[in-house]
Amino acid sequence: MEYFTTTSKASRRAADCIVIGLYDRGKLGEAAQDIDAASKGELTRRFKSGDISGQPGSAAVLAGLAGVRAKRIVVVGLGKTGKLDLPGFRKAVAAATNAVSKTKASQILNYLSLEPVKDASAYYVGRATAEAIGDSLYRFTAMKSGRKPPVMPLKKIGVAVNTRGDARKAQLGAEHGDAINKGVSVAKDLGNLPANVCTPSYLARTAQKLAKGNGKLTTRALNETEMKKLGMGSLLSVTAGTAEPAKLIIMQYKGGGSDAPVVLVGKGVTFDSGGISLKPGPAMDEMKFDMCGAAGVIGTMATVAALKLPINLNVLVPAVENLPGSKATKPGDIVKSMSGQTIEILNTDAEGRLILCDAITYARRYKPAAVIDVATLTGACVIALGKHHSGVMSYTDDLADEIVAAGVSAGDRGWQLPLGEDYAAQLKSNFADFANIGGRDGGAITAGCFLGKFAEGLDWAHIDIAGSAWHSGAKKGATGRPVPMLSELLLNRAGALP
Repeated sequence: MEYFTTTSKASRRAADCIVIGLYDRGKLGEAAQDIDAASKGELTRRFKSGDISGQPGSAAVLAGLAGVRAKRIVVVGLGKTGKLDLPGFRKAVAAATNAVSKTKASQILNYLSLEPVKDASAYYVGRATAEAIGDSLYRFTAMKSGRKPPVMPLKKIGVAVNTRGDARKAQLGAEHGDAINKGVSVAKDLGNLPANVCTPSYLARTAQKLAKGNGKLTTRALNETEMKKLGMGSLLSVTAGTAEPAKLIIMQYKGGGSDAPVVLVGKGVTFDSGGISLKPGPAMDEMKFDMCGAAGVIGTMATVAALKLPINLNVLVPAVENLPGSKATKPGDIVKSMSGQTIEILNTDAEGRLILCDAITYARRYKPAAVIDVATLTGACVIALGKHHSGVMSYTDDLADEIVAAGVSAGDRGWQLPLGEDYAAQLKSNFADFANIGGRDGGAITAGCFLGKFAEGLDWAHIDIAGSAWHSGAKKGATGRPVPMLSELLLNRAGALP
């Protein structure tokens, strides 16, 4: 995709499609005022007739407006004056993109960027433009037969700015947004694929393909024999009931010299039946999304590699299937983790933590600057935070604050949940060092406490994306989160933000 900026007035641009804003009660945005004047009051007349609206989410395509050089004008509702924030801006750009997506427009020029957006610099406005358009145009059609639906032939995206200084920032933001889109699309594609295609081996091959042609990125995958030699009894206990071989995927991007790497660990359960602790049948098909933590960290690596960030990043993905079988782990079994600690498995459906804990232990060999694990870990997190925020947990408040702040800036929000010995005590076991579940109360937090037992001495955080990783219902599909949040954090650590 090609990105550009302009300081020209909207009425003077000969673009395929120009996006302008209208507030409630018919108040015209900055570019809309210019278009209205050039068209001799056409927008004012259209508002009075009800053809266009200031209602948030509304969008109307106007073609062939007299006095205007652009082929199409998309008028988007912005709601109350002075209330536009970055999430609202993203929704407005998405509404405009959806409205024009069925046309043959090859260019979108966004003049909403001239509106005052709360707490958003030209950089973030440019980035949000690229991300919102990319997200709106994403389609998953890989598994459909027959003729594919037409896709808007978009080649150029423009951002209107007031000054040359803003132009540089908006251009950088749009280019960063494009790279984040690439990572989000990788994560969405992996999440949306069915479990009979997206197996642990498929995840490994995808990670290896990302490394081809990139001299800074290497990828390898450990097999079960190698993991057994390392003592990963906890991880291997999850895969015992399936014939599909487990993988430990290791991606290493070296762009930061001798700096200690950030390590991202992603839960890669490519299908989770619950094992012997079988899940209920309804909506079990959505358990193909139980590898969205893995998809998210692989997608983040794709973004970092595309941007060639001056940072060292390692990605670890323990990838398994969790199925019942004659050799499957049973409730009450005790396994030994790579750390040497023993775990009583009271519920085989609490399997994500069992693979993550060995991967966290493995991460120690890199002497990491930080370790962040990402997982669709608990239904309890969905109950606590819904689909809107990811759960963030850490014994290091500075790291938790950094993650939450990155989520705010990226429009990919997280919320910190507490950790502590009072919660960890719920994991007590009569027979092993501790159990893999701690009861219903505070289930998301006790899962975090479990992982924390393997992260002692590390600057570590856990992100639970069980609510935020996918949509259910008619809009069922992976969201690509938390690629934007993690990308923002790494951009900041790499000193790449303006």
